[in-house]
Amino acid sequence: MPAYKIPESVLVVIYTPQFDVLLLERADKPGFWQSVTGSKDSPDEDLRETAIREVQEETGIDARQFLLNDWQTSNIYEIYPVWRHRYAPGVTHNTEHVFGLCVSSTLTVKLAPREHLQYQWLPLTEAADKCFSASNAEAILQLPNRF
Repeated sequence: MPAYKIPESVLVVIYTPQFDVLLLERADKPGFWQSVTGSKDSPDEDLRETAIREVQEETGIDARQFLLNDWQTSNIYEIYPVWRHRYAPGVTHNTEHVFGLCVSSTLTVKLAPREHLQYQWLPLTEAADKCFSASNAEAILQLPNRF
């Protein structure tokens, strides 16, 4: 039996105190820019642990060294048809839990080459405009209201 992705994920907006935001370009969809995102590895994996793991895997950043906040916000969205084969048959929606990670400065990132092609640190509005996901863009735009 194939191991299907769990339709519950995290979105981690990584930013500096000056609101420079880290975006990653997807390897499987060049031109699609996003924050760190990823699904739980198991149904009982804690969402905070998922966020820490995904940040480490996708950027090389140790989220435990910085301020990681669960924004207590979740979005339910339809999974793009191109990625539905990764989920069990009949699964069409994902629940995404939003986190913010404030890092000290625009850090050098070590990308997972199978997942991302390149990264950029961008000012808040530019980063939101570049995101392909509306929920990701909205999360970025909410940053100043989180303080």
